[in-house]
This record gives sequence, structure tokens and C-alpha cells, in this order.
Amino acid sequence: MQFTDLPLHHTLLKALDIKGLTEPTEIQKLAIPHALMGRDLIASSKTGSGKTLAFLLPAIHRALTKPALSRRDPRVLILAPTRELAKQVFLQLKGLLGKQSLRAALVLGGENFNDQVKALKHYPHFIVGTAGRVADHLVGKSLYLNGLELLIMDEADRMLDLGFAPQLKLIDKAADHRKRQTMMFSATLDSAELHYLTQTLLKAPHRVSVGSSGEEHTDIEQRFYLADHVTHKEAMLAKVIAQKTYRQIIIFTATRADTERLSTLLNQQGMHSIALSGDLSQSQRSNIMNEFSRGQQHILVTTDVASRGLDLLNVSLVVNFDLPKLADEYVHRVGRTGRAGNKGEAVSFVGPKDWLSYVAIKEFMQQNIEFSQLEGLVAKFNGPKPARVKSATGNQQTSGKTKSVGTDNVAKPVKKRVNTMQGTDAGHIPLKRKPRANVVEIEQDEEE
Repeated sequence: MQFTDLPLHHTLLKALDIKGLTEPTEIQKLAIPHALMGRDLIASSKTGSGKTLAFLLPAIHRALTKPALSRRDPRVLILAPTRELAKQVFLQLKGLLGKQSLRAALVLGGENFNDQVKALKHYPHFIVGTAGRVADHLVGKSLYLNGLELLIMDEADRMLDLGFAPQLKLIDKAADHRKRQTMMFSATLDSAELHYLTQTLLKAPHRVSVGSSGEEHTDIEQRFYLADHVTHKEAMLAKVIAQKTYRQIIIFTATRADTERLSTLLNQQGMHSIALSGDLSQSQRSNIMNEFSRGQQHILVTTDVASRGLDLLNVSLVVNFDLPKLADEYVHRVGRTGRAGNKGEAVSFVGPKDWLSYVAIKEFMQQNIEFSQLEGLVAKFNGPKPARVKSATGNQQTSGKTKSVGTDNVAKPVKKRVNTMQGTDAGHIPLKRKPRANVVEIEQDEEE
């Protein structure tokens, strides 16, 4: 199938041709026809599969071919879980709109509220934003959604993880037009909360699923290394980066402080690195991502704030310096490489603090993960030691080993060593208190 086989507006086909896009991906083949028919849709596929175009193309086609239900209210609202993902979607939307008369506005938390109010007064046809800030504008009466025709939720599972369920319900109530079409895109569909949300927000939705979120990405080579501690991880990171030439690298850490520390360390080693974390302002985060996307920085050290939605085609290596707490977040992290048919590598360091996350990822991926080794940096850590079982008396049980005594090979249990930390094994003779003096005897002594 080609894009030209789909009943899309000719300006969209021209825009796709300019971008060199001729054949839709699997999720686009399945989702776009049903979206064009105006049906509610639930779609899931692995990261990097082209979900953004799967909802942008039908949305723009609708705005170009059908009359608006309202002159003032927006026609299409696209919600994203993070500012970075919303901005990425907005840029793709603007690229597809080209010189069309359709207007679009970006509404994000952390940016000037009054400037957004002014932009909304120009009555944009498309709004791309985060659920929290869109809900703020609804409460502040600077945005109305009574005439909304299409509600799109990108990465809906992530929005629920971040606690945006109340805001999503508020937006749904504000956009209660009976002709509204709703499309929900998510990496996973097995969440109970997500299932409840789909029953509340969607009407008889058509379901589309391509693979699963835990399915192995064939364009990404994944390797796991055991690590003893942070210093060991830093040594392995330097060796992994030095082994071959990578176009760009993203390194994920567990905390915001680690992003700055690790970025500083890499710069001291002569590498071009920059740190990104959630405690930065929106303008600072935007500047950092712009520098990295333009190739001004070779390495981006970040928390999970950059794990979703960012379409950076030059990233050829992803490093999990620390494993994520949520198993599905691992999939989104490694999905920052190996995009649009390119090959990529994903390296993960597993230390004692990462072990539980590693077990969860292994179960989620349903794959047999084997550990690799770096020459000269083999870890002593080989997984947590099994806990010793305690007997009913509280003492540690013996290992069950026996030894032979004499020629008759009579098996006798190994003698248990005395635990010097417990007083009962060393002797527990009760203290003998001095008898109390008789009160009568004390009074006689005083009279004498």
C-alpha cells in the first residue's frame, strides 16, 4: 500500500511526497482508514512505529474537507503527556499544514499563561498541549471545547501514570459534542485504569494493535552488563563510547543530580555533553533539546523526561546508566534509537540497586536476557545472594550437610557454632537480687 492509495487530501499527499514518505507503516495502514471514516479508535504499537502521522493525517484531512461545527472553538485537540512530546507533535503538525490557512497553537505548562490566552483569542483550528495546562484554560474560561470535532490522546498510558486522569475527564466533559470523534494512542492497552478511561471517553471504538510493547525491536541491538557500583558503571560507559563511533548518544540516569554529575564527567573527558532534567524551566529544556537535535551536542544525559515521543533520527546509542523503575519505560528509552528503519544499539548497566528493575524488564520482555562482558571490567556482582532461612526458634538453620565419623559411616549433623552475639548461648544465669530490708527492723534501729 502507498499513501496515494488512501483517500487523503491532495495537499497532504504533496507534503508527504516532499518529505520522501511514500509507504505507510503498519500502524498507519490499519489506523488511518478507520480514522478517516470518523470512528473512535484505540491504537497501540511499539515506539518508533509512526503513531504520530497515524493521527495527524486524518485530523488535517478532516479540517480540510469538512465544515467546522463552530467558528470560535478549536476543531482538533491533541493531548500529550510531556512538554517535549507535545512540542514534537506540534512541529510535525506545522510541517504538514504548510501554507494552509489552518491555524495551530501550542499550549504547555511552565510557559506564560497570558501569552497562551492571547494565542487562543485568534481561534486556532488545532491545539496541541499538555492535559494540565489545557484544563487550566478551561477553568479560567479562556478556552471552550463545545464545538470540538476530534479529541486525540497520544501516549494515554503515560498521561495516566503522571496522574492526569482528572484533567482528561474534565476535558471530556467540556467537549461533549455528540459528533465528537476520539482517538487514543497508547503503547499498552492492558491497564485497568486505561480500560476504564476508554469506556468513559470513547464510543464503540475500533481497536488496532501492531505487535506488543514488549516485542523485541529488530532494529535495536540490546546488551546488558553487570556492574558493581557507580564508579564501575562510569568506567564501562567510557569504554562503550570509545569502542566505536556513534552519531549521537542518549544516556538515561535515575536522578536529576546524576545528569549534571555525569555530564560534567564526560565533558572533563573531552566529550560534548549536555544535561536535561525535569527541574529546568521550559525555555531551558527547549534550548537543550534544540542544541542536541541540531547536532551541537554529541551526548544528552537525561532522566525519563526525554524517553517518549522525541523523534531524533541521529541517535545511534542509548545507555541505561540506571535502569528505570517501570518495565515499559525501558521500551520507550531504547526506542529513542533504531527509528525510521535505522539501526541502533541499547546498552544497560545492572548493579545491585538495578536488580529488581532488571527482573521486571526480563518478565515484561519475555526474552532470555544474557549478560555481556567488557574486557578488564568484569563485575564481581552476579545477582543478589539468596536469603538464609531461619528456624522457628530464630536461629539460622544449618545447611543440612553431614559428615562421617568412625568406620561405621554414621551420619551426624555438623555441630552448630555458638553465636556470641546472643547471651543465651554463652550463659543465662539469672541475676540474684539483694533481699529488701524489713521495715520493722529499720524502725527498731532508729529507736535505739
